Amino acid sequence: MATRHRTIQIPSGDRTIAGTLVAPDTVVPGVMLVHGWDGSQEQYLARAHAIAALGCICLTFDLRGHARDKAHRDTVTREDNLNDMLAAYDLLTGHPAVDANSVVVVGSSYGGYLATILSALRPVRWMALRAPALYKDEDWLVSKQHLDRQEIARYRALKLEPDSNRALAASAIFEGDVLLVESEMDHIVPHPVIENYRAAFLRTRSMTYRVIRGADHALARPEWSEAYTTMLVNWMSEMLGHAKEASPPPGKGDKAKPAPA
Repeated sequence: MATRHRTIQIPSGDRTIAGTLVAPDTVVPGVMLVHGWDGSQEQYLARAHAIAALGCICLTFDLRGHARDKAHRDTVTREDNLNDMLAAYDLLTGHPAVDANSVVVVGSSYGGYLATILSALRPVRWMALRAPALYKDEDWLVSKQHLDRQEIARYRALKLEPDSNRALAASAIFEGDVLLVESEMDHIVPHPVIENYRAAFLRTRSMTYRVIRGADHALARPEWSEAYTTMLVNWMSEMLGHAKEASPPPGKGDKAKPAPA
């Protein structure tokens, strides 16, 4: 079996000692799952298990201002939560079994919005977005909780050019594969928002668009949530299958090396 290694520093008392970590030369995709505003990682644990069963390492986490940190929700900005996502991404790709060139980001609503921005800051190969939200750029450093909801609703009804919004601009330069899922009866992230994202994804390798019939934004009924899980897992299975087909067998194309004298 082929192997790989990397040098590491091991803390020992008040010093560090040098080491070399040797492992089988097999790495797997890393999947980061991001909840929406007022959500938590609990909403994605079952889906993470389903995706991990496909041969991935998955990471769920709670954004600042949520779950145990909910006491600080009134002060959290999009900048704070983007930094949370960058930290989570770096932890995931730092795992020795994760292929840093095969990262998947899965995000819902607010998490989907931030996922697109993350894709312009870190390498992302696949992106799955359910009802990704949109916000005005100029309010970036305003506490998320204190944004004007009526103004947000008006903004989300507009047809927007990709270069007019940070998330759409990031979408316009994304070159990986995308799954975009809409809830048919979504009044929080209405159809014009989805159309803005669809129009922005100009350079993707593939773009899969799905609608959950009759569903609301929160996927309040079990059958709606199950439908989304099925869409997500089936799409991930397809993407991973394509990636394996595109990868040459081990050793194929390698030139024979002469034996040492």
